[in-house]
Amino acid sequence: MASITTAGIGSAPSPARAAGATARAGARLVSIDALRGFVMVLMLLDHIRETFLLWVPIGDPVDALTVAPDSFFSRMTSTLCAPIFVALTGLGAYLYGRKHSRAETSAFLLKRGAFLVLLELTVVNFVWRAEIPPTILYLQVIWAIGLSMIVLSLVIRLPHAAVAAIGIVIVAGHNLLGPITIPEGRPFHLIWTVLHDRGTLIFGGFPVRVSYPLLPWIGVICLGWAIGPWFVADDAAARRRRLVRTGVAMLIGFVVLRALNIYGDTPWFVVPGSSVRTVMSFLALTKYPPSLLFVLATLGTGLLLLALFDRVDDTRAIGWLAVLGSAPMFFYLFHLYVLRALYLGAVAIWGTNHDSVFGFPSLQWIWLMWMAMIVPLYFPTRWFSELKKRRKDIGWLKYF
Repeated sequence: MASITTAGIGSAPSPARAAGATARAGARLVSIDALRGFVMVLMLLDHIRETFLLWVPIGDPVDALTVAPDSFFSRMTSTLCAPIFVALTGLGAYLYGRKHSRAETSAFLLKRGAFLVLLELTVVNFVWRAEIPPTILYLQVIWAIGLSMIVLSLVIRLPHAAVAAIGIVIVAGHNLLGPITIPEGRPFHLIWTVLHDRGTLIFGGFPVRVSYPLLPWIGVICLGWAIGPWFVADDAAARRRRLVRTGVAMLIGFVVLRALNIYGDTPWFVVPGSSVRTVMSFLALTKYPPSLLFVLATLGTGLLLLALFDRVDDTRAIGWLAVLGSAPMFFYLFHLYVLRALYLGAVAIWGTNHDSVFGFPSLQWIWLMWMAMIVPLYFPTRWFSELKKRRKDIGWLKYF
């Protein structure tokens, strides 16, 4: 990879310099973009697994009793993606608001959120199943981010402390709502399914699967907005101290609450004769919807990574990651369609080798393909990122 980066990536303009329009704040934006790019690289691994390892029957990818340890810990890397990305969306919205009026920021969040919902219902759903017409509609992470942005467009009109309080209350308290279920046909069944009770809705006989219940993600995006002031002050050392202290506090809170086994997620358990599966049980957290412990562990890790990237924001590796994170929606859609094309190409060449699907023989092949795809995906993303910077007159580019 060194020769490739020296001749290709290394010759590109430094992302840190490209983002320098906001003085020293520009470097902080590089660290934010770099963290976004980092979790998108992790996301790529999980999406390759979901494309080329479908033949392995896995109901719950973090089931400590049944899932192979290598699959479990591989899946664990991707659990950082959604919460960190949603929180960074809130943080990015706050920084956008520093250069625009509250009304302009609210309007941007509303329009971009609606755009993301539209993408989820159309091009994202199509690439996952490639069905015309579709037989089922999945409401997943892009839908949740879009609706969270729409809600944030309203919430930011409140005082900043109120936005932070809303985020804390939702994230810390929504697990109390877990026992509440509303059966189909009863009032508020649709609303409750969308907000908190993951399930399938039927509209005129057409199924719609709510994979990402919305309420906890509203809390996460509000927490991202809440830490925005840390990125406005010029004291970088103080900012990093806040990030580290808060991140460590969240991880300590996770360990203590998880050890006590009293609140925040389904209980963990000791697996007799297997220390590895006992650890797996301790780390197996609920993502749908994201539990309190899930958010503490993932966002705590995210804050520490953000502090690290903020400290080394002028390094080449951070610059590469920042390029990926500067065009997140382009990367997301592009990599999904590349994976779909590769899968269809494999079926055309070799046919289906596991009943009705084509698949790699083991998880190690998934890791190899992941490492092989990172660099090729970088160059189109860099091209689009530079296009966004050059063509400010094309308004819709900023939505990607």
